[in-house]
Amino acid sequence: MQLSLFFENREPRNPEPESPEPPNQEPGNPERRTPKAEPRLVFTRHPRARRYVLRVDRDGAVRVTIPRWGSKREAQAFAASQRAWVERQLRKVAAEAARPKPPELPRQELQAWVARAKQQLPVRLLELAAAHGLAVARVSIRNQRWRWGSCNRNGHICLNWRLVTMPEWVRDYVLIHELMHLKRMDHSPRFWKLVAAACPQYLEARRWLRQAEMSPKPPAASLEEGGRDSRRENEKHERHGRDPISSVLRALPDA
Repeated sequence: MQLSLFFENREPRNPEPESPEPPNQEPGNPERRTPKAEPRLVFTRHPRARRYVLRVDRDGAVRVTIPRWGSKREAQAFAASQRAWVERQLRKVAAEAARPKPPELPRQELQAWVARAKQQLPVRLLELAAAHGLAVARVSIRNQRWRWGSCNRNGHICLNWRLVTMPEWVRDYVLIHELMHLKRMDHSPRFWKLVAAACPQYLEARRWLRQAEMSPKPPAASLEEGGRDSRRENEKHERHGRDPISSVLRALPDA
């Protein structure tokens, strides 16, 4: 993880002129300068966004989502108004980046683990699918960086090879989690009821995954226009067994 930020405009349509400096830092006005360098912002226009959203990622990137009707100027003003919040999140990112990195596996050992995963994980996934009356179109074993697994609408399930290193009951939870997405492609309360019925130990398994050493984190935090902080939302959802961050499970960093 790094805190070196860069400005990148990823707006797909009607791009506005780049602004070399955030609006609250003017080279010609020393009274408005601050001793700390301003974070570089990445603006992304999202057609389905309903409000401005400010997000600080684990890599230190500060991203601002602009709704379809919004403007970059308003997005910059929103980011500037939340500077104290951004700096708090960046300090947390820096603290996490200072943690020791996991050692790399020797290439031969890594290949052995991946081969074992390709042999064992698809077989177990199909066993669980048959037990729950589900059909899987395709199974892939991958070296995913941020996911334990994923499932798309076509029935293609991708699994992280590192699942083979886990206790069987934790591994089975991840497989069942992805299988239940064949019924519901979301993380709604109804989805979690399906998971609970198929895997009564799912809460314990989720805790195991979250406490696993070197487990990566979801995006550091996000703040919507109006003041809703994702950290507080995440704590509330976690108490109810929901995952508000993403439709996928996180995994260990690449070896």
